[in-house]
Amino acid sequence: MNINGHKIHYINFGSGEDVVLLHGWGASVSAFLFVAKSLSAYYRVTALDFAGFGESEEPKSPYGVPEYADDVLKLAEHLGIKKAVFVGHSFGGRVCLEIAAKRHFLVRKLVLVDSAGLKPRRGIKYHFRVAAHKMLRKLGFKGLGGSSDYKNLPPTMRETFKLVVNYDQTYLLKDIGCPTAIFWGDRDEETPMYMARKFEKEIADSKLFMLDGGHFSYADDPRKFLLILRAFIG
Repeated sequence: MNINGHKIHYINFGSGEDVVLLHGWGASVSAFLFVAKSLSAYYRVTALDFAGFGESEEPKSPYGVPEYADDVLKLAEHLGIKKAVFVGHSFGGRVCLEIAAKRHFLVRKLVLVDSAGLKPRRGIKYHFRVAAHKMLRKLGFKGLGGSSDYKNLPPTMRETFKLVVNYDQTYLLKDIGCPTAIFWGDRDEETPMYMARKFEKEIADSKLFMLDGGHFSYADDPRKFLLILRAFIG
């Protein structure tokens, strides 16, 4: 399907109430495929490759979280989705937050899995690295290299990456009114535990569920994740 000038790949199967699965940065629909297959026995499940990932084309210009959310909304309209449970992992959680806060009429329930979206706490090492990078640039050098995620991206996706990671969505949390399940890996180092606690505190109707795993906790502890997820959705 063509959305906003680029091809978006998606899968859609099963029948019943709608569930939308949104993958993390660098992933694709395959990351949530076992979840989609499990839920499709009871629900109509939709998952897409975000622009620039999987089988979807890159956006024509740099994208931020609101633009990614707009792609999802246009796909939902195309598929006739009036109300759905939205499930987002990591970066996909960012997009879910955007939709749940600004298009609440479309979200029946929200599921955040090791979600990004909050401004991280920065230690002294981070601030020292930023200062060193700026100094090297002023002296005419290239500066310090960014993360491997960033360095391996083509130009448009590099700018997209910066827009996404610098977007603090804390201000949106008070506007989320739907029932929300928060799943978190007890060994997640990419989105630390204080973020899970912040989501639970700031989202009014929310509940935190701990899983045995890291940043991909839903895949590390699939049995528990699916058991609680089905009960929450149903």
